[in-house]
Amino acid sequence: MQNKNITINDVAKLAGVSKRTVSRVINRSPLVGEKTRERVESIIKDVNFSPDKQARGLASSKSYLLGLIYDNFDALSIIQVQRGAISVCTELGYELVVHPCESSNDAFIEECLNAISGSKLDGVIILPPVSENKELAAALREANCPYVRIASVDFDDTENVVVSDEREAMKGMADHFVELGHKEIGFISGPLSFHSSRERMEGFLSELEKFGITVAEESIKEGKNSFESGIACAKELLSKNKNLTAIIANNDDMAAGVLRLANDMGIDVPAQLSVAGFDDNLLASRIIPSLTTINRPINNMAALATQKLINKIQSENSLPLTLNSEIKPKLIIRESTDTMKENK
Repeated sequence: MQNKNITINDVAKLAGVSKRTVSRVINRSPLVGEKTRERVESIIKDVNFSPDKQARGLASSKSYLLGLIYDNFDALSIIQVQRGAISVCTELGYELVVHPCESSNDAFIEECLNAISGSKLDGVIILPPVSENKELAAALREANCPYVRIASVDFDDTENVVVSDEREAMKGMADHFVELGHKEIGFISGPLSFHSSRERMEGFLSELEKFGITVAEESIKEGKNSFESGIACAKELLSKNKNLTAIIANNDDMAAGVLRLANDMGIDVPAQLSVAGFDDNLLASRIIPSLTTINRPINNMAALATQKLINKIQSENSLPLTLNSEIKPKLIIRESTDTMKENK
């Protein structure tokens, strides 16, 4: 239990440092040397010192609250995002405030700023597709609100973004389909107003072209990243092209919709149709057949974004500690894809 008789002044005296240095160690400021940090942390542990969060906030003019802003994010993936962010928040003494928004609303930027101000958030993590909004980023800079964007494209300063190279990942998926012998391939994109949807589609199609494979325009459908739109798009694709041997969807939810339709139509996956998705959400490994997909380590991305954000908040007018900004998604091959059968 916390030793309520021990104060931050006591810790500073025992460590032979200033109260400000102890505060920086507690808040994981990058301005403290490693040896000093280790000495202070050792003393904090030895005397069982734990600063009162309310007093800590009053003393530093910080709320120790971080916001998570998102719109229409995959319900299964949002759980992973929260786990990643909370793992860092818990370690560093912060709390996470979740703020869903409607980015299609004309007043959504003002609503976001009001939520940040009303909750006295120290900074925010922004998920795609909201993270792609340049006007929101500009408004946050104008309001002096630290932020970190999770995105598929590196369109901000290093300290403000965590990027997953989704274009390159989809090239790997295309290589997998080519290795299996598939040439008649359908593609279900996400909303093409999203950078991530375009990055994934362009990466996949451009890689196929290197092997002389072109996906016909009628074999490309724009979905809504939902299970229902996966069913609808797959129905259109399979009704117009009986020769399709594979379908790749922009996310796992839509790929699950493809699997459902295939089952309803009596199409054997993967013997007659290979199906793949993107994200590797909690559903992908649990459905039958299990889904070949791209693992985007959203848990790790959220944890990295949270650490970067806290570093910015605690930098105290100095440059924040530089952290890696790029995460590499990887291909996960499961039961839903197989070699093309000649007698399909």
